[in-house]
Amino acid sequence: MVDANRATKGVKINMKTIPYGHQCINQDDVREVVGALNSEWITQGPKIAEFESALCDYAGVKFAVAVSSGTAALHIAALSAGLRRGDEAITSPITFAASANCILYCGAKPIFADIQPETGNIDPIDIVKKITRKSKVLVPVHFAGYPCDMQEIAIIARKNDLLIIEDAAHALGARYKGSKIGSCKYSDMAILSFHPVKAITTGEGGAVLTNNKRLYQRLLMLRNHGITKDSKSLDRKMRYCGWYYEMQELGFNYRLTDIQSALGISQLKKLDFFIEKRRKIAVTYNKAFNGNHFFDVPKENKDVFCAYHLYPIRLKKDLELKRDGIFKLLRDKKIGVQVHYIPVYLHPYYKKLGFKKGICPAAEDFYHREISLPIYPALTSREIQYIINTVFEVCNRHKNG
Repeated sequence: MVDANRATKGVKINMKTIPYGHQCINQDDVREVVGALNSEWITQGPKIAEFESALCDYAGVKFAVAVSSGTAALHIAALSAGLRRGDEAITSPITFAASANCILYCGAKPIFADIQPETGNIDPIDIVKKITRKSKVLVPVHFAGYPCDMQEIAIIARKNDLLIIEDAAHALGARYKGSKIGSCKYSDMAILSFHPVKAITTGEGGAVLTNNKRLYQRLLMLRNHGITKDSKSLDRKMRYCGWYYEMQELGFNYRLTDIQSALGISQLKKLDFFIEKRRKIAVTYNKAFNGNHFFDVPKENKDVFCAYHLYPIRLKKDLELKRDGIFKLLRDKKIGVQVHYIPVYLHPYYKKLGFKKGICPAAEDFYHREISLPIYPALTSREIQYIINTVFEVCNRHKNG
């Protein structure tokens, strides 16, 4: 363990604030985007299908539908799962609001199951407690890139006739029991996000992965205004008219562009390298922070290979009330820490819907003690050491102050 009294002055960083996450774009990416801009297609062209195919090959899944954001992916996945008014869907409160918002978009009600404190992931035991006759869908979230206990969740889903949508926005590149997250081995669908802080980026963007052809065909329609040109689905008399198409349900303009897809293809080729870099940073943090008296660090069990979208530390109980001060001082020292997440049901909008404090005590405790340290492939050794030293300095000051 690094000496808690070690001064940070030995590692000077003359730079802007180190963010908690950041995209990694190089000239290969730029060339691919420029190539798309110079092509005949800049929106609905061949690069989208190429990107989708590359995602399928990487994850080991049959179908991929690229969309304009991770939120769009969640929305059409929830609709494809058949969620509607009067239904309930169970998800985690320790997540970005979109994981639950997608349930509301369908007119259904989100139900929050508590988390496992060690991982921040939804607790299968609490899922069982929250199932009712109205339950239709489970939306487990792979928090920080650490896979949920999907085998146990899949058993619960089968027993209760529930569909599973994995929120894998944090977890592209992670593995569970030897299978890549996104393979849908234990789920009906998995969604990805390509926001700039994620494992790969298309600027904004997302995707839904599935092995179910029926779900895939509905996802395609919902992405594109509910419109289809599939001859088998069209009015019989008009099937062979080349210009003919039908809007068969109310869909959305959630399409990704060829420009974004070109960037995604280039980024995906580097994904394994990005994950390796993230995992090396996590190892460095773990070694430095091992046995410290200020906070707990994330740990993998034998079933998981974590993608480390985040590196969440959890302050010990005696420092919990000082979390905000620690957070502010780290920010003052140019370390762009973040808190992940405010439990979704504590947001004002959800309070207006009738959700109350106390429904997921482990999640609330996690929130009050969590701080995410910077982790992304472009972090330098000097920056990492500065972060380590500064975290010890700041925690020591608050412990003894």
